[in-house]
Amino acid sequence: MVLSAMNSGVSGLRAESEAISVVGDNIANVNTTGFKSQRVIFQDVLGHSILAGTASALPGSGVKVGDIQQLFTQGSLSNTGVATDLALSGDGFFTVKGAVDGLVGNFYTRAGTFNINKDGFMVNPSGLEVQGYMANPDGTFQASISSLKVPTAALPAHATENATVVANLDASEAVPALPWDVTDPANTSNFSTTLTMYDSLGAGHTVDVYFEKTGAGAWNWHAVTDSGDVGAAPGTNTEIGTGTLTFDNTGKLTASTGLAVNVTFTDAAAQTITFDFGTPSPAGTGLDGVTQFASPENVSSQSQDGYSSGDFSGVAVDGQGVVTGLYTNGQQLAVGQLAIAKFRSNDGLGRAGQNLWIETRDSGTAAFGTAGSGGRGAVSAGALEGSNVDLAEEFVGLIQHQRSFSANSKTITTADEMLQELINIKR
Repeated sequence: MVLSAMNSGVSGLRAESEAISVVGDNIANVNTTGFKSQRVIFQDVLGHSILAGTASALPGSGVKVGDIQQLFTQGSLSNTGVATDLALSGDGFFTVKGAVDGLVGNFYTRAGTFNINKDGFMVNPSGLEVQGYMANPDGTFQASISSLKVPTAALPAHATENATVVANLDASEAVPALPWDVTDPANTSNFSTTLTMYDSLGAGHTVDVYFEKTGAGAWNWHAVTDSGDVGAAPGTNTEIGTGTLTFDNTGKLTASTGLAVNVTFTDAAAQTITFDFGTPSPAGTGLDGVTQFASPENVSSQSQDGYSSGDFSGVAVDGQGVVTGLYTNGQQLAVGQLAIAKFRSNDGLGRAGQNLWIETRDSGTAAFGTAGSGGRGAVSAGALEGSNVDLAEEFVGLIQHQRSFSANSKTITTADEMLQELINIKR
């Protein structure tokens, strides 16, 4: 029994040594981004088989480390202001792909310290490529995951194809005394608004839209630009499009004509600009564009879909993990959406170093999805998740393991003294 006590003490020293190593690892990683702390699960050791039917009063044979459990509790988020710094608030892991210590494949991480490399790929500090769903030209996302690549080349110009005006025309306005005159539009119309239209080269052209009342509920509209913008001598006005707007006695738009305007700006390709003044009733509401109520003229909103060329200036990421490319011309282009991996058992993931985990048989296969879906956490851009190590708790645990180590050593020295006494009996 004395030797058994000594062996029990040895098992305690061994277990406490391993526990102190785990605590030391936790403390060392207190400032590691996305680090998840671990704890030691101790288990008692029997000196006999439970199948032997031995009496339960017999002593055990010490302790062993049954498992080192990873604690996937949420770490605190700290704002960094860096657009490519990402954090997950909730369950899930960012997915990166590449080679780590000779192993090639997908790895999973909570450390969202990403950047855009020279080739346009979003990568982590080790150069592993972030995985996601790339965007299609129509704005939807692909069904399979791949490395997210941001188009860092200049965004080409886009000629205006559609222009929308939402405004009110005053029903109490009188018909202008003079007929419409493109050379004197201010005195031969009732109201106007200005838009900038872009040609195929990305050059902007000022287009004024004048509204001329012709009768009760009847208006003409005229699109006018400088003659120099359409290849003539500058300084005079040229009408590039005209049409009519008709309203009923409730102010609703009931008909519109001349909406497709064909124009060729100087040195640019011919283009067609389709004006949208609302959806006439009864097919539409007649209230979603230009209306005619007895209130002052005003423009609620107006837009057009053209733009000049622009250089890449960075990315933005929203809460659903949609990565958007930003350009100097003010355009925003959806690049892709981050793939967030979820596992049946986070505890079963294997540590791969470098703030990475790999899937194992115990964790189950990664289920990919988007942030905020299927129990996955939301993405916080411009922030990083800190380590979930509680430093005070670790220091308390360090004291406990140190004391336990000392107590186990006393078990060994006491057993040694008892053996010495046993040997001295012969004398």
